Parts: sequence; C-alpha cells; structure tokens
Amino acid sequence: MKVNVSIIGLGLIGGSLGLALKRNRDVHITGFDNSYSTMQEAYRRGIIDTISVSIDSVSENADVIIFATPVNTTVRLLKDVPNWKLKQDVIITDTGSTKVPIMKAAEPLLESGITFIGGHPMAGSHKSGVTAAREHLFENAYYILTPASEAQTKKVKGLRELLIPTKGKVSILEASEHDRMTAIVSHFPHLVASSLVGRLCAQQKEFPFVRELAAGGFRDITRIASADPIMWRDITTQNRDELLNQLDGWMLEMSNVRNMLLQNDSGKIQSYFDESKKYRDDLPITSQGALYMTYDLHIDIPDHPGVISEVTKILADERISLTNIRIVETRSDVFGILVISFQSAEDRLQAQVALTEETDYSSHIV
Repeated sequence: MKVNVSIIGLGLIGGSLGLALKRNRDVHITGFDNSYSTMQEAYRRGIIDTISVSIDSVSENADVIIFATPVNTTVRLLKDVPNWKLKQDVIITDTGSTKVPIMKAAEPLLESGITFIGGHPMAGSHKSGVTAAREHLFENAYYILTPASEAQTKKVKGLRELLIPTKGKVSILEASEHDRMTAIVSHFPHLVASSLVGRLCAQQKEFPFVRELAAGGFRDITRIASADPIMWRDITTQNRDELLNQLDGWMLEMSNVRNMLLQNDSGKIQSYFDESKKYRDDLPITSQGALYMTYDLHIDIPDHPGVISEVTKILADERISLTNIRIVETRSDVFGILVISFQSAEDRLQAQVALTEETDYSSHIV
C-alpha cells in the first residue's frame, strides 16, 4: 500500500530524507519549499514525486507530514496546522535540532487529537541546500524521536517503520533530555570552538605567524565554527537555558584548571590529562554522533613526488570515493601528514584496509 509523505522544506535534510525514504518503493513523496526553483530541482533529482502548489495543499493526502524547516519556521507553521485539511490518522513530525520549543508549539495539535512526534536526525554536512542532498546522509546516525506521551506508541512504531530506509539508529528521548544532551555534546562545543577562534583572531596582530600554525590540530578542533552562523544563532537562542547551564559548568571547570596550574602539581596535571585521554579514547568511532563529523583517515606518507597519486590510485582501483584530501603542515598534535575524508565509516575502513595491504604507510582513525 502506498504511503503518502509530504516534506515541507527541501534543503539538505529534507532532500536527503526524500532520497532515503524513496528506497521504499511504496512511498510517494510530495514536496513543498518557498523556492519554486528548489522544488523543481528536487523533482528533477528524483527527491520528490510531486510538487505542491501551496503549503496548505501539501497536507491534504498526506499520511505523514515532515517539517524539514528551521526550528523557528516550524514553530510558526505549527500554529497554522489545525486549519489544514488533514487525514484523520496523519502523523506529523519535524527534524529540528531543539525539541522543547517544538513540542511546546505542538501542544494545540495534540489537544485537538492530531498526532505530533518530534524528530531530530543527527546528521549534517559542510554543504547545504537541495543540491547537497544525499541518500546515505542518515546511515548509522542517531535519529531521535520525542513523542509527547506513551499513548502514541502505535504511531511511534509506524514512524519507526517509515524511517527504516534511512538506515539511521532511531532512539526515543524526552524533549528536555534531548535538548540537554545535545547542548552537552553539540551546541556548547560550538560555542567553545567559536570562542577559541575568537582568541586566535584577537592575538593574530601580535603574532601574525600564529595563523599559519593554526592550520593543523587547531583547525581540526575548531572545524564546527565554520558552520552556518544563522542556523547556530537560532540554535543558541532556542536552547539558551541549557547552554547557560553548560557555560556555568565550563567556567567552574576552567576555574579548577586555573587552580591546578597555579599549584603547578605535575602529578595532578598528568592525572587530569590521563583521565581525559582515557575517556576520549573510549568514545565510539563507528557511528555518527550529535555533531556532524567527517570520516577522516590520517595517513603517514613520505614526502616524495607521486605519493599522493599512489594513494588516490589505490582508492580509485577499489572504487572508494573520497570527499576531501589535504596535507597537514603543523603536526605536533595530529596524526599523519595526509588527511583524507570519506562519505561513510565503511568507506574509511575499506580505504584503511586497502592502503595497509598495498603500502607500508601507517594510518590512524582519531
């Protein structure tokens, strides 16, 4: 039986969802976006089957409606949903990165008997827009659902089944739990990364060469500061309370670190780094977490002509696609002279195996 899915917002997330869901041939996707050219491109790429002429009509025949719009936009649109023509058993969900504001905005729907289940696929890309949409974007990534109550169990099961083609790891959380945990591992680290870049910028005038030295490990640990400022402005304001809690804890931690430095106790300092290293080394590396990550392989190669071509030829012979390649100049705090990025953890592992078999270059997943 055909399942009619309507996706509102055809950017990176909405477009990628369309491609992933269409792995199920029984899914028919109708799309709507404020940009008609975006809808045309989505149709041309096979992301959607039907273009909706208006945001109202996108809902008429939908069994599932997915808001793949920024949180502020979704909150605004949810106010109009009770006025839409809806199927009696329709499931409405979203893809926003903060859930408490969304679930609060959905309360009038729930009171009217309309099913709303919050959603957040924890995957992303350094690119945006419908042209960046990828069928595999959600594979091995956590896809969080935040149902309003246990009474929605049957509908949650239905949504889980719909999402199977995404190959994401669907998990259930309360909205407040979701927002706190994403603040810890995603939203707050973005603030920290931006603040580190700010410290670098403030001191560059006094030490101009520091910008060149930042091309190694510093650039890697602050990568997330290059994300869309508008999106992160919205996330920061939406999850403000949780971020303030994290900031208070961070300032206390930094105060403790400062006292440790003042005491200059080498044993305590080593213990501090030992504990951090152990905990960090035990973190999972086989799946996507809350932060968008590139699947990087660090390779130690000698500096002689043709070596990069040798590496890329091995990958090409194995039909392994790469998304980026760069040489690291400042390597005191990173592994390997060559860093290659892949589309998935599977591609990275396949590449590591192939390079190990064909060369004596050491490689590292960090």
